[in-house]
Amino acid sequence: MHAVLEYTYADDYLESREKYRAIHLKAAWEAVERGELLLGGAVGEGPFSGLLVFTGENPVEAAKAFAAADPYVNGGVVTSWTVRPWTTVVGNEAATPVRP
Repeated sequence: MHAVLEYTYADDYLESREKYRAIHLKAAWEAVERGELLLGGAVGEGPFSGLLVFTGENPVEAAKAFAAADPYVNGGVVTSWTVRPWTTVVGNEAATPVRP
């Protein structure tokens, strides 16, 4: 199973993140090393949102724990976040591959 953590960033995201960026990225890479985080980054023009894809035995809980401890969240860079389970069916990393 996978989970998607979606962030909505503050309007001054590019400026406000600088204070927290190094520790945010360190935490993200540590989550990768633990096998919890597959991908993460900003989405769209701006950017004003972010997506992080989690995996593992309980990716929803891993994503929630990441957000709760993330300096972007605690420092106000992220104005809101949601975690949703993601049923992946196509691709080499799909949790439940379905082929025609």
